[in-house]
Amino acid sequence: MWWIKSYMRRHRLGILLFLLFGAICAAVLFLYHLPMEAIGYAFALCLVIGVIAVLVDASAYRKKVQKLLEQQEAVKNGTEELPSATDSLEEAYQELIYLAQEERRERTAQLMREKRDITDYFTLWAHQIKTPIAAMRLLFQQETENIEQFYEQRKECEGELFKIEQYVEMVLQYLRLNSSVNDFVLQEYSLDSIIRQAIHKYAPMFIRKKLALHYETITTKVVTDEKWMVFVVEQILSNAIKYTVEGSISIYMEGGNLVIADTGIGILPEDLPRVFEKGYTGYNGRNDKKASGIGLYLCKQILEKLGHKVYVTSEPGKGTKMKLVF
Repeated sequence: MWWIKSYMRRHRLGILLFLLFGAICAAVLFLYHLPMEAIGYAFALCLVIGVIAVLVDASAYRKKVQKLLEQQEAVKNGTEELPSATDSLEEAYQELIYLAQEERRERTAQLMREKRDITDYFTLWAHQIKTPIAAMRLLFQQETENIEQFYEQRKECEGELFKIEQYVEMVLQYLRLNSSVNDFVLQEYSLDSIIRQAIHKYAPMFIRKKLALHYETITTKVVTDEKWMVFVVEQILSNAIKYTVEGSISIYMEGGNLVIADTGIGILPEDLPRVFEKGYTGYNGRNDKKASGIGLYLCKQILEKLGHKVYVTSEPGKGTKMKLVF
């Protein structure tokens, strides 16, 4: 049987040494001119005892092999249970197996959490993107009576299309950030260029909401990734515009740090410690009904990977200040 061959290979050194030592003992006794009958009797007795010991050990080996084969199927269900170790070597192997099992369980749990998070986010994202699509559909169905109404509808369509673009960009950045491969390229960039890209993109929103922008050219240069940093500034500007009904938004340097401040509705003190948590929308987000709680979470994760930090201070009814530390 195949397990006998396996056993013989595993214990071949011990069997060979046993036979060798028996032969040496027989030879020594023979050289001392002891009777052959006594030598043969001693050799035969040792051989019988050795064979019995081998058979007992081989039987135990066969049972252990059979149990391990049975556990191969149990591995698929996660109910495997290894047989007791008989020596230090087996203990070491079993410890390695237990460590690998623990790593597998942790990795599986992590993958399940990531899958659940992605599913939850895409479910929320699908509901969010349906709103501007429905709004655009209604605008297209309306009949225009004059050129002014036509241009007004066009502006509203552009606003809804801008929201769709934001949602699409958000989900793309979410997927890239959670990917095992990132495309960070750290170089020295002009902070002014990064800020102006974000301002240019959100200029129509400033005009539409009639918000003032206070910004002067910044000469500071920072080591960062331009594409990801632009996304961070855009998200902070987007939140500032969303939650500022009237007033202004200011962008300036303070002690070597970039500050984006607004005169919006502010954040409640109990919400401040959790604004960067994934999915947390706070009081303002619950009132808004469309907040996903992903924007600031992505900003925090991106800044940490870039080696930057972000701090927020706010006072309800007076505004919010975001400080980026490079």
